[in-house]
Amino acid sequence: MTEPEAALRARLAALDTEDAAGQQGLKTVELDQQAVGRLSRMDALQNQAMAQATARRRGAERQRIIAALARVAGDEYGYCVTCGDAIAPARLATDPAIALCAACMRGE
Repeated sequence: MTEPEAALRARLAALDTEDAAGQQGLKTVELDQQAVGRLSRMDALQNQAMAQATARRRGAERQRIIAALARVAGDEYGYCVTCGDAIAPARLATDPAIALCAACMRGE
């Protein structure tokens, strides 16, 4: 297993752990206002919305990682998916799932 592949798989495992930890925040907020006051319920709804947004961000990151792993398997890892130029190693070190070179990221 290559170093980038190991880093990508480690991040996938970390996302799975974060998903498991975040399940509590995704549960439906109870409507029983006697058990939870109106302001507390509003806080719970806000916390639920933030947990859902975080879960969506993790899902998007998971898709980027899966696409990067597919590029590793196809010997296309490290090359821009738009122009085909090599992606700078420093960019890949920062984010192993990056798919675009700096020029394409800027829209050049």
